[in-house]
Amino acid sequence: MQTFINVVGSLSDFLWGIPMIIVMLLGGSFLIYRTRAWVFKNFGYIWSNTFGKIFKKSEATTAGEKSISPVQAVSTALAGTIGAGNIVGVATAIKLGGPGAIFWLWIAALVNMTTKFAEITLAVATREKNEKDEFSGGPMYYLENGLNMRWLAIMFSVFGAIAILGTGSLVQSNAMANSINTITGIDLRIIGVVIMILMVIIIIGGIKRIGAFAEKIVPLMSVLYLGATIVILVIYRRQLGSALGFIVTDAFKPTAAVGGFAGATVLMTIRHGLARGIFSNEAGLGSAPMAHAAAHTDHPVRQGMWGAIEVFVSSILICTMTALVIICSGLWSDANVDANRLTAASFEKALPVGGEMIVSLGLMFFAFTTLVSWYYYGDKCISYITKSKTIRSIYKAVYIIFSVVGSLGGLKFVWSISDVANALMVIPNFIGLILLSKQLVWLIKDFNKNYKDTGKLGNYNWTFDNHWGAVFNKRKVKETQVFEPYDYDN
Repeated sequence: MQTFINVVGSLSDFLWGIPMIIVMLLGGSFLIYRTRAWVFKNFGYIWSNTFGKIFKKSEATTAGEKSISPVQAVSTALAGTIGAGNIVGVATAIKLGGPGAIFWLWIAALVNMTTKFAEITLAVATREKNEKDEFSGGPMYYLENGLNMRWLAIMFSVFGAIAILGTGSLVQSNAMANSINTITGIDLRIIGVVIMILMVIIIIGGIKRIGAFAEKIVPLMSVLYLGATIVILVIYRRQLGSALGFIVTDAFKPTAAVGGFAGATVLMTIRHGLARGIFSNEAGLGSAPMAHAAAHTDHPVRQGMWGAIEVFVSSILICTMTALVIICSGLWSDANVDANRLTAASFEKALPVGGEMIVSLGLMFFAFTTLVSWYYYGDKCISYITKSKTIRSIYKAVYIIFSVVGSLGGLKFVWSISDVANALMVIPNFIGLILLSKQLVWLIKDFNKNYKDTGKLGNYNWTFDNHWGAVFNKRKVKETQVFEPYDYDN
């Protein structure tokens, strides 16, 4: 058994090392090329039509009877993104790769903006309506509907359901329980039971309740965390220039040993920075498209824009601001402060009253929203594999039980299996993204010609079956809803 555990651990380390970085960076770069850098060229338009509309009554904040609003969709996806990766993960990258790792985090995030835009756009274009008249979509649907590869879609769903038990349930409940224990000293067993009860209350309500919960919690905690970060950066304002310079210069040269920092080669700096940039925003995993496919939106590209902004907010804004606090504090080179405590210690140094509390609260709430939103992803994977309500109920029970186990410390072996399964979600997802890049370009051209800056809206009830299937030349759609035959190759 120990041999098997060691093999799984080694496989996890290998997959999430250089091979996965290469796959995701090359795949994302290919999508940037195929879309002619549409996300970057239209970033101003994307920002004003996504986050720029959050506080206005518009289609961005409007939900359908059986769907969720784009804001709820992005909040649900951000709930599964922001958390330990942005708070603790950045500290780990700096601790292992030095400040220069953040430069490579930026590079990965810029590539991932197009990757996430692509997977969400394709998820909405290939979504279907289930027996409850609710939208269902994600990589499994564009693999089947777009490429007729149901076997690959099932493989994605199986690995997704396995991975989510670990990364969604065990890891997040563990992070949340430890944060609560740090703040209150309450016994972990009691915390585990409370987490279980709260989670059951929310997930019973389905995606509508999950979206409504995430819409309230994620913006509130993001504002609290970023607000505290801004205050600290104002305190350190005279050091910001040198910190930014440190990030850029150290990206291209070995970082010397300083204090308790052992030093890092350029390769180590690049690896840790790229890895954190890839894993801090979920781009390429195929999880977030499942939430976005449930959105009340008139066009796939319009929803895809929210994906690009998700990456910008979670990786460029939150990760960078966290990194600047850590670098300015000087604690990144302190041997007595490990990666798990580095962010909290850096906040506490600048804000002795409440600094560590803010980080702990942030981790607690972000971990819980991640716990809830990832259950939805797991349920979607199981629902695609089987229509059996019994199996879905069993999966729900296992997910809830794992949340209690995770709060008590969890099973590291299960975490390793989840890491391997996560990697095996990425591979079929990128196969779909690359092979459907032509259809992605068609969707962008349709949006540019008919909806961008025209004031026109598409149909909020369009699915793969009644409209978008014509783009993929897979199914005949009704004559009144046929996708117009534009010359998309020119």
